[in-house]
Parts: sequence; C-alpha cells; structure tokens
Amino acid sequence: MVPELVSAPAEPERAARALRRLAGWMERFSPFVTLDPSPGGLEGLFLDLTGGQHLFGGEEAMARAMLKALEGLGVSAHLGVADTPGAAWALARYGQGPLASAPEGGARAALEDLPVAALRITPTAAHLLNRFGLRRIGLLTGLPRAALARRFRDAEALSVLQRLDQALGVLAEPLTPVTAPAVYRVTSVFFEPITHPEAVAAETETLCAQLAAALEKDGMGARRLRLTGFRVDGRTTTLEVRLASGSRRAAHLMRLFKDKGFEHLDLGFGIDALALSAPVAEPLHARQTGAFGDAQQAQAAAQDALMDRLSARLGEKAVLSPNLRESWIPEVGETLGPYGLRPEYMTASPVGERPILLFDPPEPMQAVAELPDGAPAQFVWRKVSRRVTRASGPERLAPEWWKDAHPDALTTRLPDRSRDYYRIEDEQGGRYWVFRKGLYGGPSLPDWWMHGLFP
Repeated sequence: MVPELVSAPAEPERAARALRRLAGWMERFSPFVTLDPSPGGLEGLFLDLTGGQHLFGGEEAMARAMLKALEGLGVSAHLGVADTPGAAWALARYGQGPLASAPEGGARAALEDLPVAALRITPTAAHLLNRFGLRRIGLLTGLPRAALARRFRDAEALSVLQRLDQALGVLAEPLTPVTAPAVYRVTSVFFEPITHPEAVAAETETLCAQLAAALEKDGMGARRLRLTGFRVDGRTTTLEVRLASGSRRAAHLMRLFKDKGFEHLDLGFGIDALALSAPVAEPLHARQTGAFGDAQQAQAAAQDALMDRLSARLGEKAVLSPNLRESWIPEVGETLGPYGLRPEYMTASPVGERPILLFDPPEPMQAVAELPDGAPAQFVWRKVSRRVTRASGPERLAPEWWKDAHPDALTTRLPDRSRDYYRIEDEQGGRYWVFRKGLYGGPSLPDWWMHGLFP
C-alpha cells in the first residue's frame, strides 16, 4: 500500500543505548535528566527545568533551544512543558505542534481536550473508557472517583486513578536521573564549537575559578570533579579526578586536570558546551596557617595534594592506601583502595596484637602441641624444624557465618571452622603468628597454618 515505506527489524537494546547517550548530552540544558520509565518508553526523556529557565530567557525560549539543538543532531522531537511529568508527557505526544506547553498551574486546562490515552494508561483501560464514552481527560476529572473506579477491575481502576492524579499534580511521581545531579555545577556554552584541548584547558581554568567560588561560599570542598564536554554529534566526553581531601583552591583543581591530560578528551568534531561539577563535596573547615599553625596538618595537606597529582597523572589504581574493614577475619580486615577514598567502614573491631607482615595465603605447617588448646611446643615450617621458647594464646576467631564468602579473602572462602591464633617465639628469637584451624574432637582433625611474622 505504501511502496516508499522503508522498514527494518526493531533493535530495542541499541535504541536504549542511543537514548541513554542522548540523555547524557541533554544535561547541557538540565542536570536532572531521566529516561521515560513507562512501558515501551524507549523514545522519551524527562528534564527538570526548575531554576535554569532564566539562563535561556524563559521556559518557552529554553524549549525552542532544545528543539533547535536536537534538530541539529537529526533527531525529530516533540516537547511538552508542564508542572508535572505526566502532563508534560501528554502534551509532548498529544499536544499541537512540536512544542506544547501549559502555563504554571494550568495543567488541568491544558489536558482537558486530550484523549485518555495521554494518561499513560494501559490499552485495555483506554479501550474501556472509550466504550463508556469517556474519550477525553476532561470528562474524567468531572466524574466522582468512586464512580470512575467502579467501571474497572481493581488493578485497572488503581492505574487510571493514579495516572490521573500524577498528571494533575495531586500525587507525586518520583523520577530517578540518569546521573545523580551535582549540587555544585558550572557550565559554559560556546558560540562556535571548539576542537583543541588547549581551548578546553583555557575554559576549564575559568570554570575552576567559578566552582571554587561557589564552594567557598558554602564552606565546602570538592572530593571529586567531573569535566563534561557536550559534542556537536550528540555525544559527551568526560574527564574525572578524585581528591584525597576536600579542596576549593582553583589552582589545585586546575592542576589536577592538567595532570590528567586534556588530550584524553575525545572532542570529535568539536564541543559547544562544557560543564564542571563536583559530584562529591564535604564541609571544609578553616585551618590555622600562621605562627601557631599545626605543622602536622600542613604536612598532611601537602601530602594529600601530592597524592592527588600522582593519582591524576598515573591513575587511581596506581596510588593505593590501606583501609580498615569491619571484620575480625585478618585477611579481610583491611583492604587496599584509591588513596583518600572513603572505605566501606572506617572502624575496625578491637583485636589483639597483629603482625605487620601477613602471608598471602597462609602457609601450611606441622606442629606438636598439648591437647586440646595448648600452644605449639615445636613446629616445622618451610622444611625447617623450630623449637618454641615462648608462646601466648589462644585468641579464638569464629567464622562469620552470617556473611557469604568475601572476594578479598586470602583463602578460597571465609573459614568454615574456628581459628585459634598463637603468638610464639623460637630459640633464635623469631616471632610468629600461627593458627590452628578447627578443634580437636570435631568431624576432622585440625591443621596448623603460618599466617604472619612479627618484627
């Protein structure tokens, strides 16, 4: 019937990836961009315009700027602007023209003449409403809620009432952004796309000064920075740096991006907008730097600044520091992570004396000891027999039965038997940390392991 129609198999996964890329690019207009969560919604985005309209001359001008930008990408778009996500969704799909908007507080009037399908209800519910003669949303708002609910089964009634309330703003509709919006964010838009890293570096220096001023105003310091370039082809390119401690010194922030390397940004055919944000920030208290300043604090700050630069230049995985974890199992009580990164737990369980050196994994040994809980009197380790002159213990560590196997454990899984640890010293003065795994009288004989050395 339509010979010129071109068809192709649907590719939902590819469409979803493209929509997510477009969502990242649309952050040039708003930091709060959400994928359409409705069924079959692989064609829509929600943007929260609150607080940014004045940058474009109002909502109408902002929406027209979006249409023009999307047209430049070759994307056919219809925009709806309203107080609620439901009303905006309805106006975008069923409103007049490529741009339909409702004035503030005018969602009810704007939705009155739209079909009931604009409420994002199921096709079954829309079909039933049409059979009852309720073809417009305005007819639903005039009906008593009980009378409207009686026309459906329980689930369908709940769906219709919920969608109607969401569209009119009676019921809140929480949305989850593609990326969590940063509290501190500064943006720069260019008249012409820039294609050289040097130009990006010059603009980033200005953005660092603006971001530092915003952080200083609130007494905050950035712990992570993200530089996002919005390319003319609808993609984004990012550069991220982490800081060991909060900072709002513009020169230091800029230095980190230089060490990271602006050449790592994929500028494509150019970027026409640049955004610098601080996704993670923390309170930054004033420090005494004069005659009575704390030298130790100054040294720690200088060390953090050095580690920031090394991490930016070499990569976060190249500069690591030990972090405590809430576990009494020795091999998972400490973990390595990026320098300055907040660990999962900042405190450790109270434990006894621990050696500096732990074997990874513990090494097997043979021991002669009194039953049932005596310390080793003699042991063989690495084919050398040693006689024990001093010993203390045991320190019993029970298995953490409420946890699954931990990926950081030295052994293949967390111990399924109790460990009894002993601190022993041999005739040559060597000090060892050994443990017996299992108990005498159990289903299997216990075995002995060498876990660490004391200095």
